[in-house]
Amino acid sequence: MQTRANNELSLEYMTWPEVHAALNAGYTTVIIPTGGTEQNGPHAALGKHNFVVAHTSRQIAQDLGKTLVAPVIKYVPEGEVKPNPTGHMQWPGTISVPEPVFEELLVATIRSLATHGFNEILLIGDSGGNQAAQDQAAASMTLELAPAGVTVRHVSDYYADNGQVTYLQNQGFSAEQIGNHAALRDTSELLYVEPDAAGRTETPVPAGWNTGFDGRPDLATPEIGKAMIQLKIDAALAQIRRFREEETD
Repeated sequence: MQTRANNELSLEYMTWPEVHAALNAGYTTVIIPTGGTEQNGPHAALGKHNFVVAHTSRQIAQDLGKTLVAPVIKYVPEGEVKPNPTGHMQWPGTISVPEPVFEELLVATIRSLATHGFNEILLIGDSGGNQAAQDQAAASMTLELAPAGVTVRHVSDYYADNGQVTYLQNQGFSAEQIGNHAALRDTSELLYVEPDAAGRTETPVPAGWNTGFDGRPDLATPEIGKAMIQLKIDAALAQIRRFREEETD
C-alpha cells in the first residue's frame, strides 16, 4: 500500500507549505517521471511502466539527496488512433496521446516547476516511446530557462544504456529469451515492485488476438527484477553526476 511514509519525496503527497519549506531547505532538484498506459500481454498490467518508474524515481531521489519527485506522467505516445490503430493502440485499454501533445505536457510541467524555484529538472522515462519528446523538451527548455539559472536534463541512460541485456546474457539467457516487450526484463521488474500487477493468468487471450509480448516472461523472477531495477537506477545516477561535473568544468 502506498503511504506518505514511503512517498515522503513525492510532490503529490505533500502540501504546498511542505514544498515551500523543502525548496528553502535546498530541495531544488526535481524528477519528472514518465511511464505509460499500454498493453503488456495477458500477464502484466497496463500500468507497468508507471509502477516501475515511480519506484525507481523515489530511489534515485533518495540517493541524490535534496531531490523531490513530480507525479508520474501516465499518458504518453503509444500509437496512432486514426484512421487505424497502430502500435499498442491495437490492444484494448491502451491510452495514447500524440507526440506533440506529450512534448507540450512536458514543457508545461517543466515551466510550472521552474516557476516555483526548482533549478535542476530531470526527465526520466521508462518507455521507449517517451525518449524523443523528453530529449527535445529538455533541450528547448534549457535554452529558455538558462537565463533564470534552470537546467533541464533528459536522463537517457536510465532507459537506453542501462546494461540490462548484457547482464542477462552473462547470466546465460539468450536474446530470444530476453525479448523486448512485456518480456523477461520488464516482467521481472514488475514482479519486484508491484507483484500483484504481474503473473496474470486468469483471463485467456481471445481467439485471433496477438498476445502482445515476446521473449520468455515465464522465466521472470523478482530476483531478476531487483537486479534490473538497480541497473536502471545506477545508470541514471551515473549520468546525472556526469551532467553535474560537466556544469562545473
